[in-house]
Amino acid sequence: MKLIKAITLSLGELNTPVITRYQLGLVIFNLYKEKRYAGEALGLKKEVAEQQDFTKSLRQLEEEGVLSSPRQLPSSVYSLLGRKDWEADEVACVIDPFCYLSHLSAMAYHGLTNRIPTTLYLSSPSPQEWKQFANDLMAADLGEDQQTYLDNGMPRLVRTAFKRIGKTEVHRYHSKHMGAYKNVRDRHLRVSTIGRTFLDMLRNPDLCGGIRHVLEVYEGNAEKYLRLITDEITQHGQPIDKVRAGYILEERLALSNEVIDSWAQYAQRGGSRKLDATAEYIPQWSDKWCLSINTFE
Repeated sequence: MKLIKAITLSLGELNTPVITRYQLGLVIFNLYKEKRYAGEALGLKKEVAEQQDFTKSLRQLEEEGVLSSPRQLPSSVYSLLGRKDWEADEVACVIDPFCYLSHLSAMAYHGLTNRIPTTLYLSSPSPQEWKQFANDLMAADLGEDQQTYLDNGMPRLVRTAFKRIGKTEVHRYHSKHMGAYKNVRDRHLRVSTIGRTFLDMLRNPDLCGGIRHVLEVYEGNAEKYLRLITDEITQHGQPIDKVRAGYILEERLALSNEVIDSWAQYAQRGGSRKLDATAEYIPQWSDKWCLSINTFE
């Protein structure tokens, strides 16, 4: 079997909406290593693939129309022949294997909002943390061959900058701590869990439709998902998150249990804490939760 055919069939097996340079590099490297595909010999004499082998194969794939570089995608990302109906959220999760839908995009996915986001909101590690995640993933993908792969100039897994995918604007939020997310079955998609989505609403209401919309979503859904909300905030919430959640759940929604009651210990009298961290302080507050209710209602 010809190498280019084996590469094409291997890419098809990935079943991803787009192909990155790193994915292509892995395919080529592994074919050179095994020298066979589906039991057929590839006639390769070199022990390992080198940078020039990658470049030659990529050029041939482009010339034969197997891979193309659409203008609406980053230059290091390729569209595979026959795969045109891709969604921006899935493409983003292929380009950045450590990101996931969050904030208003996650709210829409979970059916928590009737708003249709025009911007794709993603959470992703900081650039420094991303580099470490990438090193760990390459080690898992390549095992003992990782250094050989790198020494021969094959494509690394690198963080790709993108502010737009097609016509969709992308907002990547860099969190100090990676949140809880789930993989969506039968799709190349990751999305924050419901509990984490409610926590993100408290932390970044500006990325979730604004504080008034956040309160609407809590009012319409918090009772249904109360256990998921309290578990997430108890485990991962900061004191200010617990105070904000306590105020909303208890004073606005009349929802109370031992967990919510315990959060009152984090209230700080004489402080200047605000319900909406992005808005200015106003002298209207909750006495119990020591919080400025700066929703301008």
